[in-house]
Amino acid sequence: MRGPAILPPLRPGGLVAPGRPSPRQRFDALALGIVAEVDALWQHRLGLVEYAVEDAPMIPDDWDDSVPLSSLVRGTGATPTRLVIFRRPIEHRCPDRETLESLVFMVVVEQVAELLGIEPDQVHPRYRRDA
Repeated sequence: MRGPAILPPLRPGGLVAPGRPSPRQRFDALALGIVAEVDALWQHRLGLVEYAVEDAPMIPDDWDDSVPLSSLVRGTGATPTRLVIFRRPIEHRCPDRETLESLVFMVVVEQVAELLGIEPDQVHPRYRRDA
């Protein structure tokens, strides 16, 4: 007998041991914690912001720049501002959990600073550009 008797069954998001979060779930939880922390500090000035995590950006074949780590689309009237964090490009740049957390934090803080029109070090006291 092969398959389920040896390995756990396939689940959406990949092959995962029972009870253990997938890499995507761990990234989502990390991003959610950082977004909640930063958003709580500035919600009174940010207004309605929709945060999301996507695996990778959709970029055209003739794209010459580096792969973006996030996307920020300002809201208009009935649509909220949307800040999207791209999981795969961020994970690709991070050799360990500490670096991953630091990079996600930097991306979120820099995008919130862009929305507010202030310097990133004013958004959160933990921010350091050289991190």
